[in-house]
Amino acid sequence: MHQYHSCNSAIELKRSLNKIEELKGKIEELETSLQNCELQVELLKTNNKH
Repeated sequence: MHQYHSCNSAIELKRSLNKIEELKGKIEELETSLQNCELQVELLKTNNKH
């Protein structure tokens, strides 16, 4: 029974790690989008000054 529980825990841990990696990827995408938006805002500010 203990061995089964260990295996089960390892599977859950692997699932959690996969989810973390997936979320890291989404965070990177969101950071890139945010940077693009910030650049667009700066361009708009610059264009409005002229």
